[in-house]
Amino acid sequence: MSYASSILGNHPAEFGGLDRALLNEAVDACVACAQACTACADACLSEEQVAALAICIRINLDCADLCETTSRILSRHTGYDRNVTRAVLVACVAACRSCADECERHAAMHEHCRVCAEACRRCERACQELLAALT
Repeated sequence: MSYASSILGNHPAEFGGLDRALLNEAVDACVACAQACTACADACLSEEQVAALAICIRINLDCADLCETTSRILSRHTGYDRNVTRAVLVACVAACRSCADECERHAAMHEHCRVCAEACRRCERACQELLAALT
């Protein structure tokens, strides 16, 4: 059990009808994806052909930032705003899709890109499922 699920499971605020299991999965997937993207960007910087990975590095860092922000917003429920939650989930899905697509282009040569793409796809799915539950 993650810290997020433990805290969210005991949070006294209403969650606007959100399924807590979907919420927990999205938070955990966002945190894991942010870490994977940050580590992948750093690994790309250590590759011999770093210039060929410039776009990958940029997209990794953008995705990491959006995933971190999304996890933080999803973890707050006092004064919950469904519209903000929806907007951040849409942005996170787009960033994860873009990052996974880019990392998959390099996955045959770089194992760190394969792992990062996997984390991005998990996060993309979790955020899509939560987004679908919002409507």
